[in-house]
Amino acid sequence: MKVIIYQAFVRLFGNISTNNIPYGTKEENGVGKFSDFTDAALQGIKELGTTHIWLTGVLHHALVGDYTAIGVTHDNPYLVKGRAGSPYAVKDYYNVNPDLAENPDKRLQEFVALVERIHRQGMKVIIDIIPNHVARQYHSTSKREGIKDFGEEDDTTVGYRRDNNFYYNVGESFQLPEFSLGYTPTIPYTSYQEYPAKWTGNSRSSAPALTDWYETVKLNYGVAPDGYKDFEALPPEMALWDVGAHYAFWQSKLVPDTWKKFKEIAAYWLDLGVDGFRYDMAEMVPVEFWSYLNAFIKSRRPDAFLMAEIYNPESYRPYLHIGKMDALYNKVGLYDTLKDIICYEHSTDRIDWAQEPLSDIWPQMLHFMENHDEQRIASEGFAHDPRYAFPAMAVSAHLNEASVMVYFGQEVGEAARENAGFGSPTRTSIFDYIGVPAHQRWVNGKRYDGGALTPEEAALREYYCRLLNLPIAGAFRNIHQYNRAHTPYYNDKVYSFVRETVKEKWLVIANFSKRDGFGFELQIPPELLSTWDLPDGTYPLTDQLYEELPTHFHREGGYGHMRVDIAPLQTLFFRIKSE
Repeated sequence: MKVIIYQAFVRLFGNISTNNIPYGTKEENGVGKFSDFTDAALQGIKELGTTHIWLTGVLHHALVGDYTAIGVTHDNPYLVKGRAGSPYAVKDYYNVNPDLAENPDKRLQEFVALVERIHRQGMKVIIDIIPNHVARQYHSTSKREGIKDFGEEDDTTVGYRRDNNFYYNVGESFQLPEFSLGYTPTIPYTSYQEYPAKWTGNSRSSAPALTDWYETVKLNYGVAPDGYKDFEALPPEMALWDVGAHYAFWQSKLVPDTWKKFKEIAAYWLDLGVDGFRYDMAEMVPVEFWSYLNAFIKSRRPDAFLMAEIYNPESYRPYLHIGKMDALYNKVGLYDTLKDIICYEHSTDRIDWAQEPLSDIWPQMLHFMENHDEQRIASEGFAHDPRYAFPAMAVSAHLNEASVMVYFGQEVGEAARENAGFGSPTRTSIFDYIGVPAHQRWVNGKRYDGGALTPEEAALREYYCRLLNLPIAGAFRNIHQYNRAHTPYYNDKVYSFVRETVKEKWLVIANFSKRDGFGFELQIPPELLSTWDLPDGTYPLTDQLYEELPTHFHREGGYGHMRVDIAPLQTLFFRIKSE
């Protein structure tokens, strides 16, 4: 079954407040809760073909709020981005964000109840693990007995030691970058003291810049500042080993303390029913760690889904074959290419240029057109009109067997025009309490029935539901290049491909042009046609997306062709069934 991931930012998903005051508090702007994921909401998510829900922002991260009544220490507001805080500055890996609970003291129980509701609806749950860094004031009040906090046993007299959890600039004090919060905190700017200074998440400097991840601390995986790896080297043939062999390899090896801590963290969440993890900035920690951690996870849960945010194509195969990831972001290749085609009308030939180097790992790439880091399709910084991404989303979803992801609100054309505070328009803010207007119209007062959607938004959601539920399977076959060379009127605004199994062939034709429709006689390359168990004859076909636009496929010996008339921004899906 194709993996379809619905990314839901929990803090925002069920929030129905429309105040949207920049840097507003949760009392002013509202905040979503675990309880907002009702059966009706989950059924609406499942309508999109969803197999996995990525619950984003679940872990207890640094935030501006008073939870001392339940034993949680204050976070310094100068170490919190926005009013609500970054979900990627985790403060306690053994609990969930108290903002998200009806009863903060019972927040973990409310999260587990949500996991159970999702399972009852036949879907699985993914949460984040952020391996590269933690919040500057990390302190777990919920860890199991015998577990030590990150940094609790560090030797701070040295810059590096294998079993230190952090790196230190000995003899230097940490210096916050100078900035205005956008609201007035109750404590002075100079209230935070750190000596010796720890490395920041993306910087070794004791005085990180405002553009750095100054609110976080870099974790040490046993890699010395000069790059020396202070742990067992992997044999070259390990890329060919299965997960069981990787797991066995590490049983007799000494590993850095940070590795052990994350193994405990993963085990904790698996015990609570979580079905997989999304790894933030996975390439910023050594691939050997992923061999260790993911082999352990798979030994406990062979069906766990493990996906990684990664941007360096040279790391793809090591992180798949050695790191044992199930899926990696296809951002630098497919996403960037499709965005350029939408925004700048680049040639569709570039799709093949982006994809061909990945042909051996296609099924393990994760396709998407939106996530929390990227601009909303409908925003002023991207396509302006969500319909402009129809063909790109169709190609992204069905080009091959790769998993596909949808970000909440994408399916109704959320445009992210709000000035939330720390976050800027074009991306839905992950740092602030804010409402998500188009999505809120689908939520419709927590009825989750789309009753307040505009006709255009409702049609967009219907498109996504139809598109993501198409039962397309089988191997990708390229027919675009052949038609570019041999078919009159077929051009580089169009892209076509075949997905095939022994008994079924899907012919997919996408038109990226915003203005022009095209007509041509689409051809199947003779070398591909020769492998089809399809007798000569004429086969009536109907587009399967909306069950209209009938045409015919003709096979005459070694020549296979069909008439295609395609409108601007249209994608056609034709299915041929073999006897």
